[in-house]
Amino acid sequence: MARSDLILSIVRASAAGDRKALRASVEAIVAEERSKNHHILADRLQRAMNSVSVAPPAVSSHSAGQSGKDSILETVPRQRIDDLILSLPVGEQIKQLVEEQHRADLLRSYGMQPRHRVLLSGPPGNGKTSVAEAIAEALAVQFFTVRYDALVGSFLGETNTRLAKLFDYARTVPCVLFFDEFDSIGKERGDIHETGEIKRVVSFLLMQIDQLPSYVVTVAATNHAELLDRAVWRRFQLRLSMPQPSAEALAVYLDRQLAQWPEPAGLTADLLAKKLGPVSFAEALEFCQTVRRRHILSSNNRELKAIVREQLDLWAARVIPKVADAARSREAAPPLK
Repeated sequence: MARSDLILSIVRASAAGDRKALRASVEAIVAEERSKNHHILADRLQRAMNSVSVAPPAVSSHSAGQSGKDSILETVPRQRIDDLILSLPVGEQIKQLVEEQHRADLLRSYGMQPRHRVLLSGPPGNGKTSVAEAIAEALAVQFFTVRYDALVGSFLGETNTRLAKLFDYARTVPCVLFFDEFDSIGKERGDIHETGEIKRVVSFLLMQIDQLPSYVVTVAATNHAELLDRAVWRRFQLRLSMPQPSAEALAVYLDRQLAQWPEPAGLTADLLAKKLGPVSFAEALEFCQTVRRRHILSSNNRELKAIVREQLDLWAARVIPKVADAARSREAAPPLK
């Protein structure tokens, strides 16, 4: 049974409406019960604490219109880690993180916490969002994507207030909290072109990330690692680079796509990968889907191989946009581990 002083502190915190003290006391009881292998009771206490946290506190009419949930898009994760084509270091480290989360009780019994902060960097279309979703699927937890349109406010201090509510909501349940295009909010504070408000937001954001419990897995993704504040890198235990796929990886991906087609494509996945050239997984998928669309719209009266040849001709003639700031992309980013 939990100690009487902890029970007393819970009663006092509840009477005073002190949610922070209430959570701390309940967490202490949960830890004590787990140390005694009373896992059923500990789980029930944890669920009860989360349900209390979900209930919105009394707020004024001025702040009632914006809750932490308003800044989050909740989706059901469907992507699986085994379905992704990842480099060996990335795949292994993601699987290690999932194992640590699954066996968190064992780690905590030794005074350690599972890793729960991941930073993914690399050009767009190469699986950063898919990795975040796959982590949520492997852990069987909710997948929260941060909505910047509902997060960033136009008034002084408004963004920090919304950030606080967002993190309070994320703490109520085990989840994966995903920040896409993290460089848009985690910018370098030394940039002379940024306002003081942005710098305050970055400082507050980093503090909130530090305080998240280990059952909230934070995944941040960026296409521009060089724009991130230097302090951001230290906050993340896993910093993984996801570059454009190699020709071999692209061929494996295309082979999976061609296997789903009702007819032969008229060329191998290796040859198709060579013809497409250096592209992202997203671009390769779009090419395959375009071929299938044309085949479906032809009412299957045209052979797939003919449509593939036609689309490859169009692919070769496409306009490739120039990178707006090539010099910036060549700047050295902090080393990835």
